[in-house]
Amino acid sequence: MSAASLAADGSPPAALVKIVRTIDRLTLSTGAIFCWLVVPLVGAMVYEVFARYFFHKPTIWAYDISYMLYGSHFMLGAAYTLYRGGHIRTDIFYQNWSPRTKGIMDATLYVLFFFPGIALFFWMGLQEALHSFDIREVSDASPWRPPIWPFKFVIPISLAFLFVQGISEFLKSAYAATTGRTL
Repeated sequence: MSAASLAADGSPPAALVKIVRTIDRLTLSTGAIFCWLVVPLVGAMVYEVFARYFFHKPTIWAYDISYMLYGSHFMLGAAYTLYRGGHIRTDIFYQNWSPRTKGIMDATLYVLFFFPGIALFFWMGLQEALHSFDIREVSDASPWRPPIWPFKFVIPISLAFLFVQGISEFLKSAYAATTGRTL
């Protein structure tokens, strides 16, 4: 991608904009869907509090439901968080850089660390989830012992969404690195 690939009016290439906007819309859509996991989480916790303290009959399932829903909510929201720029960054330096410098740094770090790291975590998470499915693994955290393999599949699914959003962020960074402008 070069400055020469800009349209005559100085706008970014239409194909680049289309790819980035499509990925960003996917991330916004999934983020809007996954945020609703907090509703059954809160419902389960409220039910547990009432059952435990008002009726003296605690549930055997609330703990498992809470860590599975919270873990899923946390993991599945990672791509949305990346889109919103909510992941850790050393802002004390970053905020003072030009768009070109930010783009160069971000694009370089995506290629060197982000994509290889996410690919490795995806592969390892998928292997773990498939093994859990093969042995029909159940939780041993409570007497309820629900199947744990669906929860383990959240890891590779989350990482796939994160990888795809990373492509969008890399393209934005590469554009900023080559043109000095944000997309």
